[in-house]
Amino acid sequence: MTDTPIFDSRDPRCKTPYGAVASGVPVRLTLRPWRGDGWSRAFVKARFEFRNDETVTLPMPWAGLDGDRDLFSCELDTAGYLGLVWYSFRLERLDGKCLELPERQLTVYDGTVEVPAWFGEGVTYQIFPDRFRRTSVPDPTGMVGGRSVHTGWYEEPVWRPDERGEVRNRDFFGGSLAGVMEKLDYLQSLGVETIYFCPIFEGPENHRYGTGDYEKVDPMLGTNEDFSLLCAAARARGMRVMLDGVFNHQGFVSRYFNGDGSYPGLGAHQSKESPYYSWYHFSHWPDRYDSWWGIYSLPAVNESEPGYVDYIIENENSIVRRWLEAGADGWRLDVADELPDEFVGKLHAAARAVKPDAVIIGEVWEDGSNKVAYGVRRKHLLGGYLDGLMNYPFRNALLTWLLSHNAGAFRETMETLRENYPPAAFYSAMNSLGTHDTPRILTLLGVGGDCGGESKEWRSTYRLTPEQRKLGMERLRLASLVQYAFPGSPTTYYGDEAGMEGFEDPFNRRTFPWGDEDRDLTAWYTALGKARKELAPLRKGDIAYVRAEGAVLAFTRTWERDSVLCAANAGDRPTVLTVAGSWAQVDGSMVWPANAETGQAAIRLAPMSGLLLRRL
Repeated sequence: MTDTPIFDSRDPRCKTPYGAVASGVPVRLTLRPWRGDGWSRAFVKARFEFRNDETVTLPMPWAGLDGDRDLFSCELDTAGYLGLVWYSFRLERLDGKCLELPERQLTVYDGTVEVPAWFGEGVTYQIFPDRFRRTSVPDPTGMVGGRSVHTGWYEEPVWRPDERGEVRNRDFFGGSLAGVMEKLDYLQSLGVETIYFCPIFEGPENHRYGTGDYEKVDPMLGTNEDFSLLCAAARARGMRVMLDGVFNHQGFVSRYFNGDGSYPGLGAHQSKESPYYSWYHFSHWPDRYDSWWGIYSLPAVNESEPGYVDYIIENENSIVRRWLEAGADGWRLDVADELPDEFVGKLHAAARAVKPDAVIIGEVWEDGSNKVAYGVRRKHLLGGYLDGLMNYPFRNALLTWLLSHNAGAFRETMETLRENYPPAAFYSAMNSLGTHDTPRILTLLGVGGDCGGESKEWRSTYRLTPEQRKLGMERLRLASLVQYAFPGSPTTYYGDEAGMEGFEDPFNRRTFPWGDEDRDLTAWYTALGKARKELAPLRKGDIAYVRAEGAVLAFTRTWERDSVLCAANAGDRPTVLTVAGSWAQVDGSMVWPANAETGQAAIRLAPMSGLLLRRL
């Protein structure tokens, strides 16, 4: 007797279609209890959360037998509904005994909203603009923020508090758009198809997440014209550009708030007559106001204020529109959970009106299909809001596999996302191993953690030992192999491919080590980028797991008749993977033929090794 459950939402015998469904698509639900258990009646209870928790109970008539199992089946109607449905089952016997099965999630989305495929298919490269590449040492005279510039490219970022106890982030290195332009051929060689920039608009701090002026490129980076020229040059190389939209908060030093009076005109901090005054909420003007996480230098904006919505989104020359017209191809929305759904929906519509293939990606750190923020269930992935999300669950699950040898947990986490997300959203995820908000992936994998118990002074100077660096490199090769083979856009944080180290901000934001890269690691990333660009299964193929046990993680991606196998062993012992068919490394250097009797190939995986194979 096979120990299979009464209902498995991932089993087509129990539920079709798989996973999330477009509104109007009926869902066939089938219970499969053992005949000998004597169940005589079955019901499904469905709670439509976005319809004021309206609950319906449907009978599931007996539908026949499948071997030793009874079948109880019905269809759940999703017509006219968008949102989450929470459904559960009840089985009853003639003797009064009953069985309640736990509640499950069904995502019902707007299937009429198309998500352009370009983002999820290709490789993305994230650039922190101040630290990627400079062509000369800039002069900060006259620039907002009281900036200083490091003359030495390899100096350490300032991280100690100043005499006021603040870390003001006013030290710059002078990376520029011209520097990025100079390295476009390098990015192309990595197989990059999307360049994602952290903020490029004028701002007083080196991270530029406190926007000073949405209408202009920061003068240390270049000009608006430089941006358009960069976009055109990137497009000529088959690359697109995604901008960081920071619309939840702005800078204390900005033309809108103008807390230090450095901008001409009246800001909200200077006068209640300012055209921007209504954008902010003051509990006591001008010194007490809402700010992002209580950080006074980042005053929060009221995203429902009509004037602000018009300026950012709806005006024919709005910020969202003008930068797409200037050459950008999409927006990544900072702290998307803190933006009202209505604001995001309007932004999405405005972007598509300018560029029908524009893509909107949101910063969300959890499963975005059921995220609750500020007491509200978000509509992120229901269609017409966010096309995809930053896939931090992928990163976390990958670390669990590499550091704890729990490939099963990786599979379960990713299959939960695949089940909960609309297919286009799952395939449009931004799959990063590290970002500007996390420690460098090489450091994490080499040390085995973020060393949060150590002092910041210790973390600021720490470098991996030779043994740790070797281990980190081995793990990073496995992590990036899985990343580049997995559905969604493999997103490389600048310098990870060069072997950069560092714990949290600002140590994860050091300058790119031009001329001192780890060339073997860069070659590895180049090969992965080439495979991602050339192999259709890696760009858009279905995923199926071959093994996800302990240290071994293996899955196939299949598109039409072509299959690619990603197999990785993060353990210290060799293992043999048995897979149907004959396989060869994608470069053709080695072949594993199928056994004539079994039709299966025995693929040996050495400890701490991985393979990318193509079915013959």
